This record gives sequence, C-alpha cells and structure tokens, in this order.
Amino acid sequence: MNNTLLRIQIPNKTTAVVKIIGRLLLLSIGCLAFVLSHGQQKKGPLQLADEYYSAGEYYTAAFLYEQFLNPPKKQKSVSDFPLNIKARRMSAPDKNFSRTDILFKQAECYRLANYWKQAASSYKQCVEKDAAEYADALYWYAICQRSLGHYDSARQSLQQYLSSYGQRRYKTGAEKELQTQAYIQQQLARPDSILFKTKKVDAPNSNEKGLFAPAHVSGNQFLVSSTLEDPAQAEGINPYHSHLFFATLNNGAVEEMSPLTISSSGPAMNQGAATVSATGTYLYFSQWKKENGKTVSSIYYAERQGGAWSSPRLLPLANLKGFSTKQPFCSIDGKYLFFSSDRPGGVGGFDIWYAPLKDDGTIGEPINVGPAINTSGDEQAPFYQSSSSTLVFSSNGPLGMGGFDLFAATGSETSWKPSENMGYPVNSPRDDIYFFAPEKQPLLRNSIVSSDRGDGCCLETYSVTKAPKGKRLAGSLRDCNDNTPLGDASVILKDIAGKTWETATNVDGRFSFDQLYVDTASSVKIEITDQSDLLIDKLTNSDICMRKKPEEPLIIHAEDVVTVYFDFDKSILKPGSITKLDSIYNVLVENPAATIQISGYTDGLGSDAYNNILSDKRARACADYLIKKGIESSRVSFVSFGKCCPVEMEIIKGRDNPDGRSMNRRALINVKKD
Repeated sequence: MNNTLLRIQIPNKTTAVVKIIGRLLLLSIGCLAFVLSHGQQKKGPLQLADEYYSAGEYYTAAFLYEQFLNPPKKQKSVSDFPLNIKARRMSAPDKNFSRTDILFKQAECYRLANYWKQAASSYKQCVEKDAAEYADALYWYAICQRSLGHYDSARQSLQQYLSSYGQRRYKTGAEKELQTQAYIQQQLARPDSILFKTKKVDAPNSNEKGLFAPAHVSGNQFLVSSTLEDPAQAEGINPYHSHLFFATLNNGAVEEMSPLTISSSGPAMNQGAATVSATGTYLYFSQWKKENGKTVSSIYYAERQGGAWSSPRLLPLANLKGFSTKQPFCSIDGKYLFFSSDRPGGVGGFDIWYAPLKDDGTIGEPINVGPAINTSGDEQAPFYQSSSSTLVFSSNGPLGMGGFDLFAATGSETSWKPSENMGYPVNSPRDDIYFFAPEKQPLLRNSIVSSDRGDGCCLETYSVTKAPKGKRLAGSLRDCNDNTPLGDASVILKDIAGKTWETATNVDGRFSFDQLYVDTASSVKIEITDQSDLLIDKLTNSDICMRKKPEEPLIIHAEDVVTVYFDFDKSILKPGSITKLDSIYNVLVENPAATIQISGYTDGLGSDAYNNILSDKRARACADYLIKKGIESSRVSFVSFGKCCPVEMEIIKGRDNPDGRSMNRRALINVKKD
C-alpha cells in the first residue's frame, strides 16, 4: 500500500500534512474516515470536492476532483458528463460544468495548497484544451512555472497572455509578474551570492510534516512549529494539526524534538509561531482554525508555573473580533511585542504592529509601525535584532522574487528607514517567511530562514550563512609641518587579533590595503564608508599626519672616494646617488680648486663591448649631472672600465650571487684638491 498525503492549508503560509493509508489518488472515498462524516458518504466526489474547496481544505478538494476526473477502473465512468458547456470558473457545482472546468478547479486547489508541479500540469491541460476560454489558466501556469524555477517558460506564458488576452482580469498581475521575472534574473546574477551558503536543516520527517518559525529559547534550544496527530480525535475533524515543539539545533541538524505540552482551545485548532519573553516567564503563540472557509488566527499567552505552562488565554488588546492576529515576537530587551494583524488602522492587508510589554505578560495599546514597513500587501512574521536595530519581516507587497520575500529595515518603534529586499539566496521564487539571527552578530552571519523552496509539502527551515565582505582600506600620509605627501613610506595595519598587513605609500602619499577580512582594526579612523560594492566595502581613513624624521646630512670631504650604484643594465641615477652627487657639488663649490675623477663599471654579465659602452654611460651620467648644476667641465674627468675590477664575487660555489653583482654596477668618484 502507498501512503497518500493529505495536506490541510493553515495560516502563516504553512501546510500541515496528513498520512492516509491507501492507493495514491485511487483510494475509495469511504475510506477517508476523518475526512467524510457518516452523512456525507452518499455524496459524490464532485459535490464533496466543492464543499471542501469552500471550507478551504484545498488538497482534500484536489484529491476528490481527481476521483471524479479519473475514477478507478472498477467504478462506473461518468459517461453522461457534458464536455462542451462553458461556465464561470469556481462557481457552485452544476451539471452544466465541463470536464475542463473541473480540471481548472483542481488546478486552483493544487496552487492554493502549494503543490506547484501538480497545479502547473492541470493548468497546462486547460490551456491546451481552450486557451481563449481558459486564459486565466495561462496566467496561473506562468506563476507555477516561476515557482518551479522554469523562468523562460514562465516569461513566454506571460508574454502570450498579455499579447493575446491583455484585457483580461490578470493584466496588472501579469505585468507585475514580468517585473518579478526581471528582478529574479537580477538577483541570480548578484556577484555576492558566492559569499552565501544555504542548507536545509536536517530534521526528521520535515519533508512531510514541515518545520518552521524557529524561536530562540536559550542556548541551542528553539521552539519550532510542525505537524502532530492529536491523541483525542473528533468525528469529521482532521486529527493532524500544527503544534509547538522544543527542538535542539546543532551543526545544521535537529538533534532532539519533543512536543510542548499546552492545552488547545479546541480539536480543530492549530498552534505555532511562538515566542518567549526575555525573562522566560511568558509564552506567546498563534492559534488558528478555519471558520466558513476563512482562516481566523489569534494570539494567546501562557505563564510558566514551575516546570509547566498555565492554560493559555487570549492576549488582551492584541485580538479584535472579526480580524486575525498572529506571529508574535518578543524583543530581547523585554520592551515590545511585535506581531502581524489585519486589524483596522493599518496600511494594507496584514501589517506589522508593536505594543509595549507589561510585567504581568499583557500588552499596552498596539501601534502600527507605519508605511516605511507596511504596504498595501501583506506583511507578517516580524523579527527584531536589537543589537543592530534591524526589523526583518516577510511581505508580498513590494517587488520581490515571488510569493513572500524577506525584507529588512533599521530603526525602532515607528521611526524606520525604508525597508530593503534581502535578496537571493535569502529569498527564493517561493515563499520565504520566518527569520532568526543571533544577537551581537552580523545579521546574516548565522541566520535561519523558513521557506517552501524545497520539494517537501510545507515550510521547512534553512540555515543561511554569509561570509564577510572584503574590505579595502585607503588613506593618505602627509608631513605635519608642511602638509606635503610622504612618498615611499611604510604603512603597517594591525587588527585586534594581532595580524598585520604592510604596504607603502606612492609618490602622492596614498596607500591602500586590499581584500581585508577584518571586523575592526586598531588605530583606524574611518571617515567614509562606501558599501555600494556587493563584494568589497571601500573604507577611507582620515588623513594621517606624521613629522618626517630629519635626515642626517651626507658630508663628503675633499679627497674622499664616493661610490654610486646603478640598477641592472641601467645608467639612470637613483635618488640615493643624486644625494651623494649633491654633496660632491657642495664640496666643489666650497673648494674652487678641487677636481673630480669618475670611473664607471659594470657587473660581469654581457659582452665586453656592451659593458664598455654601459660603464661609459654611467660615468657620463655622474659628470653630466654636476656640469648641469654649474661645475665647469674642465674640473670633471671620467673614464670607463667595463666589467673590470669587481669588488664582490659574482659566483659563489657555482651559484650566482645577485647581491655581489649589484655592488659591481657602480661609479667611483674621487674628489681631489690641487
């Protein structure tokens, strides 16, 4: 026997899973004991399917539509079912409905239950049957294809819908979806995606039961939401509901998981999306059920009494009759309770609200966080990291990757900077809703996200880690006395761990350290921070002023022999050589009768003829410099010796000696008095 999965839609964009033993999609309707009451057994699958659709039990309805569309072979087929009657989609059951109408209903059920692959298949069949009549199916087929990651197919379907059926009901939706497609391509091309690692948290049966809304309790312990079979079952009520569990998370896996014992308000209730007060005294959680096909959710709270929780009570002021309130979150400082609600006074559908927490566990009057956060769409699942003053929430209002995306905004209470989409791969083309990050860490250093991006039935939990961006630190070094740049100066950067980096200033006194991966550095005063680059933050340090150490003057006396050195195969005077020649010039000026003789040399590399020429150029370079400064040419003489007369050995034990060769590339200047 195969296991058939019956999925029940619940709020918070979550789906509970029910296992029913039987043949896949061929199970007799009478075997669904908890799905069909005794009085319902005489009803046909089509009538039952429409009833379950109206009740919001979409996967059950899709299952029953399948029973009608493809009955088991042993059952009599519906041969007199009309195939050519056109009727309005999703109206009440009617004998005038065509088979394609029922197929469209089934596609809608699969989509609303988030079975994207099955929904895409049913929508596609409707389009192939009659594209003009079922133009809506073409639009929803594109949505399903996007959710499955088939972006080219989705884009083509949207373009076909707009070009052929552009005046239909989903014109605005199709235009927005094309913008979503463009945004997805932009996000997939983000260069900083290489900094991220995403991995599904390894949890038993999460593929079938779901695992979402992790709320930190202490250490590695979290409260999570998942599916559990109720021990006390009521006739006609699905016994599988969302419940709260204690879970221990270690190294990306759930090591232990145990149900949280707390009473429910009724057999049809689901519990989940919890938070614990900063003191650990109070537990707040969502509780919801279906009423007349609509999900109604409220926030309850319980007090810790010894080792157990008291019976939960409705949280005063949070809940309003006729409206839903859900997904509470306690700030770590114990000041506020954030939550989502469609209560009056908001900006759109569901909005983010907050309320001051009181010592007795109740709250003050709720306040809407305002239009910087809330939109005409739905905002939900708030999380606030106090250390960074960042509110993370989920929304389907602004442009995103599809479904619900996670957004972040910095601020507090009702003063917030505009929110920003957290981007790929934090978000996906499906629904990304709950978020957690530890305090006193970068927001995405070790975060947890709930998403239905996987192949499972429901929202599952993923770890999302982001390596730190590289940092480029630049600055300038100047002389404190005259503000002139200090070139060719050594600059050493040391981080708080003691690691060092070294560089040198250029002729303009500028320096830079590239590809740093440090959070802080000592003796650094950042003046400008440019975070526009997704891989590297560009930091500009304030100018550094140093008093240049006075150089000891080089004093050359008459009758001294001065040596200047040259680079390999060069006759260009280096800065150190010019300093020496300037000192020789001073001696010649002070001693009008003094003369100099210059001898040029090379190392032993190259031919004799070439080295004779090179040594001559080196001697001439020294002579020309002094003559240009004003020394009479009659006082300067020079001679070249090529590679004659090395002062250092150039080969030692059969190996080349580069240091020795550099000492032989020289010119000797002999200062003589008459």
